[in-house]
Amino acid sequence: MNPAEGATAIGKSVTIRGELTGKEDLYMDGDIEGTITLPESRLTIGPNARILADISARDVIILGKVNGNVHATGRVELRQTAAVSGDIFAGRLSIEESATVKGRVELQGAEGQSSSHAPADTQQTLVLEPKA
Repeated sequence: MNPAEGATAIGKSVTIRGELTGKEDLYMDGDIEGTITLPESRLTIGPNARILADISARDVIILGKVNGNVHATGRVELRQTAAVSGDIFAGRLSIEESATVKGRVELQGAEGQSSSHAPADTQQTLVLEPKA
């Protein structure tokens, strides 16, 4: 996947330690340790990325590896190569086949209310493991 037009791109050879904040869309294909805060923007985590951070953004698209919690006021998309170890809190969630999630998933309703799914049912429904 290539960066969306107008998005800032951080390449796979870049490593960041600390806090990353901004107000524009970001394509991250490198490594980051710390926190990512993009409240008005979309964050795309490329297939080569290794993220050890809590993420807060409007929308999050994940193709790489994330170890940390993901908070999105809009949509979280887990593409085929995504691997998330942490909790996901989002308005909407899309998971492609072969993507993996190890953690809780909480979807917010229109009024910011959590969905009525029991955590165990949500966990069983959303944890996807590739076939051996």
